[in-house]
Amino acid sequence: MVERLLIDHVGHLGDGVALAEGRSLFVPYTLGGETVEVAAAPGHHPDRRQLVGIEQASPERIEPLCQHFGICGGCAIQHWETERYRAWKRDLVIATLAQAKIDCEVSPLIDAHGKGRRRMTVHARKDSHDVLTVGFAAAHSHDVVPIDRCPILDPGLNGALDAAWSLAESLTGIGKPLDIQITATDSGLDVDVRGSGPLPTTAVTALSLIATKHALARLTRHGELVLMRQPPGVTMGKARVILPPGSFLQATLAGEETLAALVADHCRRAKHIADLFCGVGPFALRLAEKSRVSAYDSDAGAIASLQKAVASTSGLKPVRSEARDLFRRPLVAEELRDFDAVVFDPPRQGAQAQAERLAASKVPVVIAVSCNVATFARDARILIEGGYKIEGVTPVDQFRHTPHVELVARFTR
Repeated sequence: MVERLLIDHVGHLGDGVALAEGRSLFVPYTLGGETVEVAAAPGHHPDRRQLVGIEQASPERIEPLCQHFGICGGCAIQHWETERYRAWKRDLVIATLAQAKIDCEVSPLIDAHGKGRRRMTVHARKDSHDVLTVGFAAAHSHDVVPIDRCPILDPGLNGALDAAWSLAESLTGIGKPLDIQITATDSGLDVDVRGSGPLPTTAVTALSLIATKHALARLTRHGELVLMRQPPGVTMGKARVILPPGSFLQATLAGEETLAALVADHCRRAKHIADLFCGVGPFALRLAEKSRVSAYDSDAGAIASLQKAVASTSGLKPVRSEARDLFRRPLVAEELRDFDAVVFDPPRQGAQAQAERLAASKVPVVIAVSCNVATFARDARILIEGGYKIEGVTPVDQFRHTPHVELVARFTR
């Protein structure tokens, strides 16, 4: 059955929201003020609708830049003109902070898309007819959309989809779903294949030949080396970092550089800085150009890469690094007392335990970096109730066309 709805506004996940009979109905790919025709959404989603047609379009609607938009689940918003999209994204931060009763200035949104995303995960699945599909996950589904190009990717990922197809075709005989993580590095493509399980020697040899054919910098399987033509490295400040297999990087180079510049500016007078959830060191390595740094992360591989980068880079202040689970063993007040500033950049779940220890400390400056406004607001509330003052928030958009937003905030006491 087809319904006719008036879209009231765009919600926090990027879907249009219609207010009907006292309830909210969510319609992807629609904008406020539009009159649309919808049908029931596939699956058990009573509050979701599927867009059938647009009866009255918004004047803010534009043509999407990708032929796969609306099918692929990678982007939620390509159909909204730039300035309104940017205002909406900044408003997500403002509204979430207001809900948490956090009153502070929110700076204009910084566009950090740059040349595009430098890492991606490609899925490979066989359907019930034994047909292989390689691509990205469909919106609100486990289906895979076959992709031949993606306009939001960094040019460094050119050839990545072809390589993913070749790897998946080589492994079709195992009959298992595959996830292929690909990162663009200064040395070429770094690829980690997951889901295959143990492989016979013949299959590993075939993968090595594919890696050579596609000139991959490195190919690993579940983190185990298959072939390395040259170490996959990236530049961070003065340092060159060789990435661990499947390692985390900020989605775009511009995003990393923007966040790092904001962090450095916020703690520019600090002589000794703690970098918590430091990863391979995008902040630590830059901060160490002027300050002593102590860096902590639960990923031992990332810490090892950071240590090697420090050892091979001249002109840095001392950097001490430690593999430590900050969720289970956060730094306590006594350990924090010697730092002039603390930077923390946790995963999406935030850093509640560490925020509680920071709130009980006397660290004069705390810089919070977050990729989740809701968990940031929770952690910020803890710091504020512990006596810190929030001086402002800067939102950063490196996930263009999605509802995801990064932010950097400075707290002082």
